[in-house]
Amino acid sequence: MAILELKNISKNFGGVKALRGVEFELREGEIHALMGENGAGKSTTIKVITGVHQPCEGEIFLDGKKIVVENPKMGYELGIAAIYQHVTAFPHLSITENIFMGREIMNKFNMYDWKTMNTEAQKLLDEIGGDIDAKTTMSDLSVAKQQLVEIAKALSANARILIMDEPTASLTKVECEELYRIAKKLKNDGVSIILISHKFEDVFRLAERVTVFRDAQYIGCWDIDMITQPQLIQAMVGRELTQMYPTKSAVIGEEAFRVVNLSLMGYFRDVSFDVRCGEIVALTGLVGAGRTEVCQSIIGVTSLDSGEIFVENKRVRNHNPNEAYENKIGYLPEDRQLHGLILDMDIIKNTTLVNLDGFSKFGWMQNKEEEKKVVDIAGRMELKAGSLYDNPSTLSGGNQQKVVFGKLLINDTKVLILDEPTKGVDVGAKYAIYEVMNELAAKGYAIIMVSSEMPEVLGMADRVIVMREGRVSSIFDNFNLDQEQILAAALPDYNQ
Repeated sequence: MAILELKNISKNFGGVKALRGVEFELREGEIHALMGENGAGKSTTIKVITGVHQPCEGEIFLDGKKIVVENPKMGYELGIAAIYQHVTAFPHLSITENIFMGREIMNKFNMYDWKTMNTEAQKLLDEIGGDIDAKTTMSDLSVAKQQLVEIAKALSANARILIMDEPTASLTKVECEELYRIAKKLKNDGVSIILISHKFEDVFRLAERVTVFRDAQYIGCWDIDMITQPQLIQAMVGRELTQMYPTKSAVIGEEAFRVVNLSLMGYFRDVSFDVRCGEIVALTGLVGAGRTEVCQSIIGVTSLDSGEIFVENKRVRNHNPNEAYENKIGYLPEDRQLHGLILDMDIIKNTTLVNLDGFSKFGWMQNKEEEKKVVDIAGRMELKAGSLYDNPSTLSGGNQQKVVFGKLLINDTKVLILDEPTKGVDVGAKYAIYEVMNELAAKGYAIIMVSSEMPEVLGMADRVIVMREGRVSSIFDNFNLDQEQILAAALPDYNQ
């Protein structure tokens, strides 16, 4: 029996059609995956279901009865709750305060009944097996634990429909397994779950059915055991991807970049490696191995205790990211929203911000030249946006990532450091980013790609640097290399 149905839902934002007659059905006690490329309409659909947006056309049914979800509060009261990729909690308040925010329990003296609320919050946490103290401050929790708190909060409001938006995007393998366990438990307890994920493992491990949107339209719905991954990709992108990774055409040349014995107490020590022109080198390892910290020290976010950095055999020292750019090193951060974008500044200004001098003459901005350059970059990145004068906050996650990537192409950089470049990006957008990476390598750029995805590492890298506990444990040429070899080098007991 369907608990939720969307029929012929359409939504316009000005001249942009965000949804065009989409259909969706969620059954009671079901995990139903919703997939599609970035910009396909998934996020808009979720906002329609939860009452953030009102549809221009179409009908919503709950338990067979037509409803109008006027606002998120009403959606919450109807038992519809959403858990987003970027947790929207109050970081300096306790778990209990977050769970009962706006729904505080009062005692007979009309004061907050903290004892009851702490007890109820702890009971909810224990039910989902979070192993967390309800009095803990939210900022002291990992992203995975914060998501468990969001689940507990939804259950406290008797949510019957739980929407999980990219729940595993920032989780480790172990944390993913824990989330899978909890999702299955919720399903067995009768909670219906809408799962939005770009990870095929999430979908095939959890979902019973999968619905695909493409270009703001409904494409189809399949039982999960009746569709293969290649068929699902074809439904999402509208064409068959015969291979997940584009063919390389770069010729590897002379050394472009080298680091020697980089050390930062408490994070990494004696890290040395080089990258050649036209080469893509993957930097991988378990979470906490020191990969991101090494990259941030290279561009001057943190100060090195010791070590040397060379660009084209010239020793450089970067005290901040601006100096790194001046020394021909570009950096794409892991968290695009926090470190990569100014969400309320238009796409053009976001893209050119790192090189304003290049578009100014006698103190005046050359706006036509600036726009022309960004139009070219947007085309190469296959950026989907209503206008380049829109803010990145209006874009899907994958298109936000393309804007951040485009910033690297503005400067005359020689070395590109890409920290999880396809994190939270759909399969079609990933392929576009891979193509740009190969194009840049073919033009002689030296590329360092930090990645936790083993297929991506094996599919894109010419060489693989594995870090373990703050040190380089192995460097492999990517010839007949497999995941087992990389994992063995990443594990603490390797060669012991």
